[in-house]
Amino acid sequence: MNLSFRQLQTFVEVMRTGSVSEAGRTLGRTQPAISAMIAGLEREIGFPLFERERRRLVARPEAYYFMEEAVFMLKRMNQSARILREIGNLDRGKLKIACNPAASNFFLPRVVGEFTRDKSNIEVSLMMRSSPVVAEWIASQQYDVGFAETPEPRRTIRTEDFAFGCLCAMPVGDPLAHKSAITPNDLHDKPMAVLFEDHVSTVQIRKAFKDAGARLRQRFELRTFLPALQLVSQGCCYTICESLSAASHARSFGDRGGVIFRPFRPNLYLNMSVMTPANRPASRLAQEFVTHLSLETSRLLKSVDEGLI
Repeated sequence: MNLSFRQLQTFVEVMRTGSVSEAGRTLGRTQPAISAMIAGLEREIGFPLFERERRRLVARPEAYYFMEEAVFMLKRMNQSARILREIGNLDRGKLKIACNPAASNFFLPRVVGEFTRDKSNIEVSLMMRSSPVVAEWIASQQYDVGFAETPEPRRTIRTEDFAFGCLCAMPVGDPLAHKSAITPNDLHDKPMAVLFEDHVSTVQIRKAFKDAGARLRQRFELRTFLPALQLVSQGCCYTICESLSAASHARSFGDRGGVIFRPFRPNLYLNMSVMTPANRPASRLAQEFVTHLSLETSRLLKSVDEGLI
């Protein structure tokens, strides 16, 4: 059985008005068109709904039984059409986003909030895990969008990569604050907070100190930079972190952060990526969010370059 929206709409209007001519006026169609639509509906269902008496349609008992179902189907079809319009207009849908700790504290919640502010029917799952786990979730298509440290190239992940420069974090009022840039020699034998031994930033920092002939005095070893910045704010150490963590700390705590940042030389970078599954097409909603996320990431990097943190 292949019932159309117009057939159901015409039937309900004939039943509601009790007249073919009135139904035609309401729907903006001719009487012959209304009659033809009803006849087509009857052929489709296989039995008559109306008696034809003197060019009038008189509803049979079956028509009254069918009326309730027809009204329900029209309501459901209208609801489905509205939902499809909302999906098409990016006003309805679900997003599953995964990010690493550096992005979870401030940056991603702000980006998600801005994106969904005028989209009340969008549901978002925002989960924080380590960068390798985020990459696995995207590769296995468990999440729509990931934002974390750039993974090794793999066929299951599409990436848009961004290079976050590293900054030296020090307590407010530190003697090194007058310098425009900090070098390994400035930090020679000073207490440092670094990430675990094989993290790419730690490898780069150790090489920079070694090349400069400076001693790296590791006082704290941590999993992420955000707790390192708390230790810096208490005057316990210095740290060299990527600018995303620096911006998150500065914008989360403002003047209460207790930390100031200076460029570190030589230039060190930590690459971050916006990731999507490569083996399935992204929804229109996910595509739009990726565009928004990439734009906001570029804006963040520009603000760091302009010294706005």
